[in-house]
Amino acid sequence: MADSQSPSTGSIPSPPGGFAPAPRPSTRRNAELMLLVFAVLMTTLSLVLVEASQEQELTWDLVKYASAYAALFAVAHLAVRRFAPFADPLLLPIVALLNGLGLVLIHRLDLAEAQNARYNALPIPSPDANQQVLWTALALICFLAVLILLTDYRLLARYGYTLGLTGLVLLAIPAMLPGSLSETNGAKIWIRLPGFSVQPGEFAKILLIIFFASVLVAQRELFTTAGKHVLGMDFPRARDLGPILVAWIVSIGVLVFEKDLGTSLLIFGTVLVMLYIATERIGWLVIGGGLLAIGFFFAYQAFGHVRIRVETWLHPFDDYNSTGYQISQSLFGLATGGVAGTGLGSGRPGQVPFAKTDFIVATIGEELGLIGLAAVLMLYTVLIVRGLRTALAVRDSFGKLLAAGLSFTVAIQLFVVVGGVTKLIPLTGLTTPFISYGGSSLLANYILLALLIKISDAARAPAPPKKKAPGPIADAPTEMLRRT
Repeated sequence: MADSQSPSTGSIPSPPGGFAPAPRPSTRRNAELMLLVFAVLMTTLSLVLVEASQEQELTWDLVKYASAYAALFAVAHLAVRRFAPFADPLLLPIVALLNGLGLVLIHRLDLAEAQNARYNALPIPSPDANQQVLWTALALICFLAVLILLTDYRLLARYGYTLGLTGLVLLAIPAMLPGSLSETNGAKIWIRLPGFSVQPGEFAKILLIIFFASVLVAQRELFTTAGKHVLGMDFPRARDLGPILVAWIVSIGVLVFEKDLGTSLLIFGTVLVMLYIATERIGWLVIGGGLLAIGFFFAYQAFGHVRIRVETWLHPFDDYNSTGYQISQSLFGLATGGVAGTGLGSGRPGQVPFAKTDFIVATIGEELGLIGLAAVLMLYTVLIVRGLRTALAVRDSFGKLLAAGLSFTVAIQLFVVVGGVTKLIPLTGLTTPFISYGGSSLLANYILLALLIKISDAARAPAPPKKKAPGPIADAPTEMLRRT
């Protein structure tokens, strides 16, 4: 019987069964590669602008930093292409661009410090940008380790209590150490050893998010059980308040014993959001907000360092030469930047203490202006939204809560940092994710990114094809057998 398709049409005949094969699912890895190339070009161009403005010439540092940056993210892209081929193509490029901006600003501040040292006939300090490149390399090694070794993120739910206990221990260690080994600028948040220091709270936040995600999934029925109905809201029963009380006690403990307002807000805020996502009940937010207000009122009345933070926030210029100097200089820098900024390398961000770490947002605002700072915040917004989209798309409840918790912890941290720098809320000791100088922050945030990418890969991967059940023998096709 002649084929119904005419050879003159040039069309491809249908395969047996009458159905064309399903198209191969798109991984969007080429789009990710193009965005990474754009991030490399933007970082390199920014380094050129900084050196042209500060040094009036181009040095070998530019080639060194640009080459190392490009090589590191090329390896990261290849790892994602191999071990998470269906992951969201925007996650890694956005982080690469933020990390590149941080490297540019740290290099810019290094040049300013070297220039001041030469002017004052002092020894030139070693550049922190070199250390930042090294920390980025170590962070990407952790990133690769998570991608390769964590074959299924759902395995983390089995060890939720162990990871939660580990997170609590990491939070408690700095509080138990003497101030010489743990305290910086009044906050006991470090483990400082000869030649090595780490901020364990950065890793504890991820472990606690995993713990609360596993507990909320396993005990969801307890948290959604109807309690009292007041003013149109369902409140949980008193005996089901365990998780939020634990988070509250941990947050107050961090605030009291470690004098760390930022981590306290971050932990409690993240847990509160995860509880609301798991239960969809406003009552949890109301109770959480009440506990937060009670905790900070008690801390303000009982502890002097909390009162100092609040008074500095309310009246920064009253003690300009002491506690108010940092926030005042930050406000002056933001005002100097205005709408369009002074331009990369043309401002004076080094006048703000800790311009490379806690106050790098002020550096962005001064040299890139309101436009540049808004663009950076938009990058973070896209990163957070893509993380939440991953939470919506993934099929299992643990993955949904974990992705949402990881995304919201970035959002809360960004709000706390920017709010402190702009005097919206009291100052905290948190760093800006992926931009600020520091090893602990980079390592922890790249682990967070790797977890998001693994969940995104599972959410976007096509469902495995269902095996067709064998039909009856009468329906089997006839085969011609030949004698050998």
